[in-house]
Amino acid sequence: MDEILNQLGGLVLGSVPTMILFILLVTAYGLLVRRPLNRVLAERRARTSGAMDQARGAIAAAEAEATAYEEKLRAARAEIFAAREARIKQWNAEREVALDQARQASQNRIAVARLDIEKSADEARGHIEALSSELSSRILTAVLPASVAATEVAQ
Repeated sequence: MDEILNQLGGLVLGSVPTMILFILLVTAYGLLVRRPLNRVLAERRARTSGAMDQARGAIAAAEAEATAYEEKLRAARAEIFAAREARIKQWNAEREVALDQARQASQNRIAVARLDIEKSADEARGHIEALSSELSSRILTAVLPASVAATEVAQ
């Protein structure tokens, strides 16, 4: 067993320079690589989160601006619809005035035509009455003998 312990002691003694080199390598890695890498990663994380915060702020500002534009668009549409309704009401009023004028003009023409028809009818009645006595005497002359017709006309 002494021999095994001697061999182990020799192995441990032979591995001391390797252990020292390994510890130096780990320390050098920590100083030369890991600390700068951690610093760069922390800076990158800060920049990334800062950029994300800026992006969120820009998105919020864009959404607020879009909301403002939508509100302006709604107001403009409402104004256009109001103007359109006003024009339609004006056109309807103008149409009603034109229709009333046309109705009045047609009623005036109808009244004038009725008066003309009544006047023509009165003239025709007067003419018929004037001709009726002459026509009756002609009928009597044509139907009755001449002597009877002469006494009838004399009466």
